[in-house]
Amino acid sequence: MTGSRIAALGHYQPATVLTNEDLAALVDTSDEWIRSRVGIETRHRAADDEPVDELAAHAAAKALASAGLSPGDIDMVLVATSTAIDRSPNTAARVAARLGMESPAVMDLNVVCAGFTHALATADHAVRAGSAARVLVIGADKMTAVTDWSDRSTCVLVGDGAGAAVVEAVPGDGEPGIGPVLWGSVPAMGHAVRIEGTPPRFAQEGQSVYRWATTQLPPIARKVCERGGVRPDELAAVVLHQANLRIIEPVAQKIGAVNAIIARDVVESGNTSAASIPLALAKLVERGEIESGDPVLLFGFGGNLSYAGQIVRCP
Repeated sequence: MTGSRIAALGHYQPATVLTNEDLAALVDTSDEWIRSRVGIETRHRAADDEPVDELAAHAAAKALASAGLSPGDIDMVLVATSTAIDRSPNTAARVAARLGMESPAVMDLNVVCAGFTHALATADHAVRAGSAARVLVIGADKMTAVTDWSDRSTCVLVGDGAGAAVVEAVPGDGEPGIGPVLWGSVPAMGHAVRIEGTPPRFAQEGQSVYRWATTQLPPIARKVCERGGVRPDELAAVVLHQANLRIIEPVAQKIGAVNAIIARDVVESGNTSAASIPLALAKLVERGEIESGDPVLLFGFGGNLSYAGQIVRCP
């Protein structure tokens, strides 16, 4: 049995940017109202003819290029998404086809905002079990496609994008770069975050989610650090699901990561659901704000009132 590590990252966001002023022209809101309540300034919106698998493939191609790998080097493709329209071919299969892969295992995971950290753990388990040597893990969502643009409580939150990681086996007796996952959910409160109906629409009980996230999640995140063998004050960065700045900042403070960079990509990207953690992590790495080998806490939470987190080492 061997461990795994993140070898490289990639991210992609559509070209169209929606500002708070743009939204104020659609609904009864303002730049001040949005900033004061959720901390978001801009978000990206995909075109009508730009599907989730296209966003995912762009991010995946960048991750592969950064790792110096070709599509044929990948054994498995995992895509975390909750906004793909079609059931089959699934998003992972469509990404594999876009990249010209021949015979990878292809699976989608729908754990909404916690999807990427669930998928990363699944990739780590596949590597440890010996069923894959290299896995492409992608978080991709087109939240604007499931948004009610007349509902100011939700339309100000969302954005589109994708982030990808190449996960590979650690050679020999090297130190694993992905720590044990801690995951779970609160099924009785699953109704608090929903994408349902025909056509599907995103809705949430904002106050319930806020109370749950800010009170219940910090001790769970500290247990993630414990499982990963890292004290909170040793973390170089904390990358939480980019839901809302008013959730991110108090949760990060309660974790006790006093020396860590706190990812705040939500300010420029909005809530991109499963894409938010790999997007934010890839940008931190790209900007050189964290260094290779640094310990980072990844912690996803949200839809289904599910959560999953692990300590990873920066590629």
